[in-house]
Amino acid sequence: MELRHVSAFLAVAEELHFGRAAKRLQMAQPPLSQQIRQLEKELGVQLFERNTRSVRLTSAGQALVEPARTILEDIDVATRIAKAAGRGEFGRVTVGFAGASSHETLPLLTRAVAAAHPGIELVLEGQTYANIALGRVAERALDLGFVRLPVTQPGVAARVIAEEELVCALPSGHPLARRKRIPVAELSDERFVSFPANSGSSLRDATVRTCEDAGFTPRVAQEAPDSHTILALVAAGVGVTLTLTSCQHIQQTGLVYRPLTGPPIRLQAALAWRKDNPSAALRAVLAVAEEALPSPSDLTSVGGGRTPD
Repeated sequence: MELRHVSAFLAVAEELHFGRAAKRLQMAQPPLSQQIRQLEKELGVQLFERNTRSVRLTSAGQALVEPARTILEDIDVATRIAKAAGRGEFGRVTVGFAGASSHETLPLLTRAVAAAHPGIELVLEGQTYANIALGRVAERALDLGFVRLPVTQPGVAARVIAEEELVCALPSGHPLARRKRIPVAELSDERFVSFPANSGSSLRDATVRTCEDAGFTPRVAQEAPDSHTILALVAAGVGVTLTLTSCQHIQQTGLVYRPLTGPPIRLQAALAWRKDNPSAALRAVLAVAEEALPSPSDLTSVGGGRTPD
């Protein structure tokens, strides 16, 4: 049984007239009649009772109508899905994220993708910190990652989506809380609350680097897996921490934020993906991301980070 035979049968079954069915299929009547005969021969049953005046379905023909409709509807669905996938409108894109900055930007991206391409499923993998996400993108384990610069892995492109500054979070009763700005060097004797050392957190790395530039290694008294817990521990008086401006929306009793003295210490948040990733769905998501998460006007993409054409 061929699809053209199914289409021919259904047209005649619905029109009950070979001439109208042929016109509907944009073909001549003799080839249509031949296709019906071929189908009947293939099935070994008569599908129509026909004479010079009328065409009627036999019991076998009536039984075939609904299955024939189902076949053609399934073919139509399959065709539309394949074409949509080819245009990047259907598929799955795995996304790694963690941290307060992605918690602000990720919802913007997911809502924009759902509105523009409802056939694309974003598979979200949380607690995937920037350095881990970058490594997993490079290894092809993730399609897209929320990361921080620099991006040095071969074959990985990135586009900056935000720039943030380091600030100090400390208990409101701390003596330094009375200062308008905090010199990093004056934190040398403080207990720090931070992300775990092996978590892949770029904020942990930036904290250590900033303190070492000020002449000391931070003494980490407590580790926690996310910014909300870290800041809750700071508010409880466990220690101080260096965090990002994007976290300042987290307000808790007993917690204050203060900028650091000296030149701003900036971290750039970015989206990263492999340049050779063949996924059309990824390209569609990247195109949506350029609208939903535009790069700051004074920053540029790195590693060939424009969305692929």
